[in-house]
Amino acid sequence: MLEFISNSWHGVMSSSLNPLRHIPDENVRHLILQILSWMWCTAFSLYFGSWFLFGLTIATHFILLLAIFITVITFDLVKTTYK
Repeated sequence: MLEFISNSWHGVMSSSLNPLRHIPDENVRHLILQILSWMWCTAFSLYFGSWFLFGLTIATHFILLLAIFITVITFDLVKTTYK
């Protein structure tokens, strides 16, 4: 059962295993996964009828994505500055 759960998770979440693996640019794959996550977040929030949860989920996802974005920019700046 644990192996089934693990394989199911990786089949959807791993960009090297899911159907998005055919997109050559990893950044585009990541963007599409982020858009899909927002879509699912919206769908579940609307399904359960909680606009508060929807707003909270959007805010927390935005903060998380902003933190990731700042980290990636920082790493890229360091890589180009200290080559």
